[in-house]
Amino acid sequence: MRVEAPVAPPMRRTPLLARLQHEVYLNWKFIQYDISTTIIPGMLFVLAAWHTDAPNLAALPRTVLWGMLYFWLYCCVFCISNQIGGEVEDKINKPSRPLVTGLVSRRGAWTRWLIYMALFDIVGAFLGVLEWTVIWQVVLTLYNLGSWAKHWWTKNLVMAIGLTAQLAAAWQMVRPITLPAWHWLLLPALIMLSHVSLQDMRDIAGDRANGRKTLPIIFGETPSRIFLAVCFALLPLATHSILMVPAGNAPHVIACDILLTAISLTIAVRLLVSHTPQGYHRSYMLFTYWYCFLLASAIIVL
Repeated sequence: MRVEAPVAPPMRRTPLLARLQHEVYLNWKFIQYDISTTIIPGMLFVLAAWHTDAPNLAALPRTVLWGMLYFWLYCCVFCISNQIGGEVEDKINKPSRPLVTGLVSRRGAWTRWLIYMALFDIVGAFLGVLEWTVIWQVVLTLYNLGSWAKHWWTKNLVMAIGLTAQLAAAWQMVRPITLPAWHWLLLPALIMLSHVSLQDMRDIAGDRANGRKTLPIIFGETPSRIFLAVCFALLPLATHSILMVPAGNAPHVIACDILLTAISLTIAVRLLVSHTPQGYHRSYMLFTYWYCFLLASAIIVL
């Protein structure tokens, strides 16, 4: 007679493991749509700073790990406060977010935000970029929990300041900021003052519900998309003359220039032919990819 081997009972999740898995999932739901504008560009500029002036391979793993931690916190403190302050419009524009679906309570979101803010300060101080950390904390608080997100020009100004703080911290945690690095820092920040209004084209209904005065709400959807199309059509002139020309005519510089130009012109054309919220969303995502490609170009060009 064959004796059956005993079957081991299935492993049960411990309360601690279940809580940890919930926190990881909740964090992902908070930040999933903003990784391409926070963590990825920050890390690309960290690598650009590391790659400049005789890169040290032995220091790379440590640089990457600290950079990932810093920009994960950079993303968390913005996204959580943004969703605390924007729950009303999220019910219209982004109904899958954690507060709207009941995945977390408002009290739970506030608690997590305060913890992440404190951790962000600690990590920023350790990496020697506390001033940029505090600048980001101040402007994101004004934006998400104050009234700065209510009007298009203060909204765009916050994005420009936040981008400057992001890239300055990325470079400074690796090495002192040089004059060429400042060019790559400040040009994207100035571009954000106008071009980031593309984000508002997809969110008109939710912004009206939340009382915001964005560019398309004030000036109208059609004039705004034509204005933005012109901005994106002219964008290659700025990146070419300020960032690429000083680097010379090497093939890798020309390739970066062509790629950035192609993305910019594609967005300009899309703004003229695609007028739906979904179309605007895809155009905005292309803009985030342009931003990431710009900073990837810094690794190659600088």
